[in-house]
Amino acid sequence: MENFTPVSALVGGAFIGCAAVFLLIFLGRVAGISGIISQAFSTQSNWLQRNTWRVAFVLGLIMGPIVAVNYFAITPPQAPAGNIITLVIAGLLVGFGAVYGSGCTSGHGVCGISRFSKRSIIATATFMATAGMTVWVMA
Repeated sequence: MENFTPVSALVGGAFIGCAAVFLLIFLGRVAGISGIISQAFSTQSNWLQRNTWRVAFVLGLIMGPIVAVNYFAITPPQAPAGNIITLVIAGLLVGFGAVYGSGCTSGHGVCGISRFSKRSIIATATFMATAGMTVWVMA
């Protein structure tokens, strides 16, 4: 953890919180990334009209780190070296877990807990316990 500065984490967390609040206030939507992305790929009529905000939200997720690295001299973390097959399997398992758990960490952890959702509190506790056990096993 060399050069750890909590400022970027604090600013990033504040932006995530603000985005979640604004999305709920202005559109009445919960900022769950798995739901936003899965619904953006739906084949409903009036696709662009119904999904403009989803596309903008996802583009913001992609552009945020690019802007941070290029304009604010934030050094991105290095991705761990690993087998590409392992990374693909891990990604598929995360996606399956998000669908099976009816949401992801952003939906449950950021938005669900703030609304005192019992289901989200249990889901987030499960995410955190699993992450802790994974780090313990892998370390």
